[in-house]
Amino acid sequence: MAMSFIKTLFASPEVNPSTRKAKSIPILNPFDQYGRVFFFSWVGFMVAFLSWYAFPPLLTVTIKKDLHMTQAEVANSNIIALLATLLVRLVAGPLCDRYGPRLVFVGLLLCGAIPTAMAGLVTNANGLIALRFFVGILGGTFVPCQVWCTGFFDKKIVGTANSLAGGWGNAGGGITYFVMPAIYDSLMQSRGLPSHKAWRVAYIVPFIIICVVAMCMLFLCEDTPTGKWSERHLWAKESSGTATPLDGNIVDLNTGTFSSGMTTPYNPATIDIEKKGAQTPQVMDKDSSAVGQMDNIFKQETVVAPSRKEALNVALSLSTMAVAIPYACSFGSELAINSILGSYYEKNFPHMGQTETGQWAAMFGLLNVVCRPMGGLFGDLVYRATDNVWSKKLLLTFLGLAMGAFQLAIGLSNPTKESAMFGLIAGMAFFLEACNGANFAVVPHVHPFANGIVSGIVGAFGNLGGIIFAIVFRYNGAHYERSMWIIGVISLGANLAVSWIRPVPKTE
Repeated sequence: MAMSFIKTLFASPEVNPSTRKAKSIPILNPFDQYGRVFFFSWVGFMVAFLSWYAFPPLLTVTIKKDLHMTQAEVANSNIIALLATLLVRLVAGPLCDRYGPRLVFVGLLLCGAIPTAMAGLVTNANGLIALRFFVGILGGTFVPCQVWCTGFFDKKIVGTANSLAGGWGNAGGGITYFVMPAIYDSLMQSRGLPSHKAWRVAYIVPFIIICVVAMCMLFLCEDTPTGKWSERHLWAKESSGTATPLDGNIVDLNTGTFSSGMTTPYNPATIDIEKKGAQTPQVMDKDSSAVGQMDNIFKQETVVAPSRKEALNVALSLSTMAVAIPYACSFGSELAINSILGSYYEKNFPHMGQTETGQWAAMFGLLNVVCRPMGGLFGDLVYRATDNVWSKKLLLTFLGLAMGAFQLAIGLSNPTKESAMFGLIAGMAFFLEACNGANFAVVPHVHPFANGIVSGIVGAFGNLGGIIFAIVFRYNGAHYERSMWIIGVISLGANLAVSWIRPVPKTE
């Protein structure tokens, strides 16, 4: 069993012939197209997150002192960074459905890298707030990260794939607490730069990293398992020089009608692949039951560019809200807490300096490496056992309620012992981050033909929750414990409120 599992990490995966999606994740095989896409999905999001949250580690003391910022201005800069990401995620979803997640991913990375490199031009608090708004573009990369993975991995493992990519990417929020202070300290000690120059020069490093990753993604990866995004409806192609002998009929995915006459073996060169929507003719088997089954698979799996009316129906459906609202609580909590955790530790444990509190705060983000994937993995396991999306939904609700309970415990007890504080934060991190992973194990089942729109809405709600919770922290000032229990109450109430909603609409 162990050897079989290890083999899947290296070997090219078995592919579902109906959808061309992988049935396993070749995590350690970047030479395989599925392994390569998975690798750049999480690495791209990780470097984006690293730069997106590169300011809080130095903002606690260094930047705040240099720019003479008040506590309210620091909080405002955190809120503005989340606002930009909310707007970008709303737009990124439909763009992924139209142009493909890879190009959207590359575009967002490059657009967010430019303001990152401009940190050296900041001279006052308002300038930093404006800069962080544009750096917030990088947070939108989460949407193409998840849509890209969904397009390459089968539904039985897509929860694990999405949660691994999202969790390892989210770890950038923890890594930055180590990286940015280390770069800053190195520039001061090794290069002899004064403090006000060192922190500005430090932001050139994430700029370079982002540009390198974006270029690799552009030139080394594919849009879909079948190649170009415009050819995403091509579900069968020649592999290793051997054509798939699919004789039979043509089905129009839009109308579900069939026409006969295709009696020769499948040949990609002889089939007219149309460029628009779900109207692409596809080769089908003559057997009527097989045709009906394949037609259903196509309608479920093929991403199209929905009309405005369809997009609005998807965005406002109860099933979309049933995953968006819990994500607003879980990921929203993560974003808001990430921004203040170092300051919270410094208040309760004043003997710690900026570097040590930053390192302990980093643990909250770094736990994403394990905790978020656990949520997706558990989601996939219960789905395989029950073959019912409700099982994933119930897991999501349980994790959300447990997260709220830990937030209440932290806020009401306000630990002043390091062991108690770090233990409760770790417990909260497990359920919070596992909830994030379980959420995007459910998302691929909700309106799969508009996966980009659903992912964008859910991702944007995560940032909306982050803004709401950041405002809670902003108006409670240094009373971090009060903000924590308020967020806990909101999380408990919101998860209970949507627990009854069907994860998949009856019409689907």
